[in-house]
Amino acid sequence: MDPSVSIIVPVYNAEGTLRRCVESVLTQEFTDFELILANDGSQDASGALCDQFARSDSRVRVLHKPNSGVSDTRNQAMDLARGRYLQFLDSDDWIAPDATKLLFRAAESHQCDMVISDFYRVVGERVSHKGDIEDNTVLTREEYAAHMMEDPADFYYGVLWNKLYRRDLIEQYHLRMDPAISWCEDFMFNLEYIRHAETFLALQVPIYYYVKTKGSLATQGLSISKTIRMKLLVFEYYDRFYKTVLDEEEYERSRLKVYRFLFDAAQDGAVLPGATRLGEERSRVPSSALAGKGVFYDALRERKLLDHYLEPAALKNGLSLPEARLLLSLHQAGGGTRKELAELAGLTHRALSVLLQRLLGKGMLLTTEKRLPDSGERHLTFSFPSAPLLEDLEGVWQEFETARLTGFSPAEQAQYIQWTDKIQENIRNVLQ
Repeated sequence: MDPSVSIIVPVYNAEGTLRRCVESVLTQEFTDFELILANDGSQDASGALCDQFARSDSRVRVLHKPNSGVSDTRNQAMDLARGRYLQFLDSDDWIAPDATKLLFRAAESHQCDMVISDFYRVVGERVSHKGDIEDNTVLTREEYAAHMMEDPADFYYGVLWNKLYRRDLIEQYHLRMDPAISWCEDFMFNLEYIRHAETFLALQVPIYYYVKTKGSLATQGLSISKTIRMKLLVFEYYDRFYKTVLDEEEYERSRLKVYRFLFDAAQDGAVLPGATRLGEERSRVPSSALAGKGVFYDALRERKLLDHYLEPAALKNGLSLPEARLLLSLHQAGGGTRKELAELAGLTHRALSVLLQRLLGKGMLLTTEKRLPDSGERHLTFSFPSAPLLEDLEGVWQEFETARLTGFSPAEQAQYIQWTDKIQENIRNVLQ
């Protein structure tokens, strides 16, 4: 059976970073993929490393070819691909454990032609979150192109590696990289793909670690005249793209924005103010917590597992992890007094009030309250105006439960649920 996703990595003299890149792919949560390592005539040990990975994992396929450049290498890899979707990596970068899962799930659940995600920009031991589109609904071609027009030279739009593509669209229109272009070749491929795609979705979750600035035209040793000709060629294509996507009146109104492309330098998302230390951008579980035994360690691991699935939903919806945790507990509770809700969420009264104010201010939560006749305490009832947010929270519970019960047969799952209900009944009997 063909895989759902073909992940393509062009490789050229990358022995120092290739293992990190490949292992990030092979150890991720999503497993229904093939990994195509396209060795572009490497002169170091990269080719042998590719073969080593192929021997140890049947999902890895290796293409050895004479050196012809990254565009031709990607083209040959696409010729071999069998997946319904294509995903690209560069060999000096790596992906988050949930990268392909989030891209694939978004494409399937929303039936969209392209998924684009935020990414991390890594410089040394510092990392910053880079994104652009904040709209989390499905976009039309015109809406996506309008976003791109605002910042056309941003890597977010230009590169391949933060996107998921439908392979049938690529094959239907015979889309390939142009080996004759050595500047913005990724962007030109994207423009051609966008011309034929209809629906787009942006994930506000960073899933890709982009490490270093790739070679510029200046470092490629091109003459000034050849550089100018190449830039003009790319701009002419970019200009024709907007003439195709926009009607004549809209194009005339947007011409100045379109022409900005000529003057904007490519922006790779340099580390921004507020960058964090690499390794602290996502929550981590201490090794002692993974190995520890006892009721407190059990509770800690369950909480960390829930956080693992909750964190991408938090990032996607512009929430902190504590805000997302509270939303999840309020969604489950539906309502209660402040004392009850604070205990349920494991918060102090003050922390609960602060987080509630933030969520109300962000429009993620609506609340009504009434005084209870017996105690006089105020009872809060909650509703959630964002349907996508509710969908994400429900998905978190599903993933959490699926992970906990992996390897259980249906009969074992039913037995486990029965035992869990009995345990909870015993606990309630003691505490009442």
